[in-house]
Amino acid sequence: MVQEERTFSQADYDFDALYAGRATFEGSEPGTGFIPWDIGEPQPVVVELARAGGFRGKVLDAGCGLGENAIMLAAAGLDVTGVDGSPSAIEQAARRAAEHGVQASFKVADATELRDIGTGFATVLDSGLYHCLNGEQRSAYAAALHRVSRPGATLHLFCFAESVPAGTPIAQEVLVSANDLHTHLDRHWEIEAITETAFATGFTRELLTAMWEAGAPDVVAAPDQDGLRVDERGRVLTPMSHVRARRR
Repeated sequence: MVQEERTFSQADYDFDALYAGRATFEGSEPGTGFIPWDIGEPQPVVVELARAGGFRGKVLDAGCGLGENAIMLAAAGLDVTGVDGSPSAIEQAARRAAEHGVQASFKVADATELRDIGTGFATVLDSGLYHCLNGEQRSAYAAALHRVSRPGATLHLFCFAESVPAGTPIAQEVLVSANDLHTHLDRHWEIEAITETAFATGFTRELLTAMWEAGAPDVVAAPDQDGLRVDERGRVLTPMSHVRARRR
């Protein structure tokens, strides 16, 4: 068993440590392997987008994490490459794909450079990577995506919306405005639409309340029980912006 060494929090975004089990998400029970964005299946809104024909040609899943979205798209017959900066995440994603009998390529790559991952991608999926980057990194990331994609490629970027309710352990500085998106994307991508949607998380109302009562530093306010939305399985839904853009 991998020994947990520290806590994953807003002060220490070590994603590889979290994926590898060397860190525990702040406020969760030690040893549970809790990763809020890993729901054990593809994000429902990404599934809906795929069913609506939102993906075509070669697909890049940037910041693929444990690979559930990439696996779903590959199972639908698409040529998918998933990339992530965490070697542990990529190793687990490849293993999950094998377990599903799905052919998908998974590679470790720095999102601001995207070296040695191939080119000519017709569709790019960003399922929660953009908001993890700082301003300088966001601009470099937009340029890197432009370099590896084909003319006219489609970008589907999902990032934290500014309407995230109180009591959700999400730092204010990672909430993304439309102005931020235009600032960092416009040089390489033409934003066609920004709409609000929601992602399912591993949080429940009860878990967020317990984290608040336990004094988890990342839960900076009592959960807004009226403002929190949950799905039919009781999973807290986080407001997200869906950015659809076209490569210039």
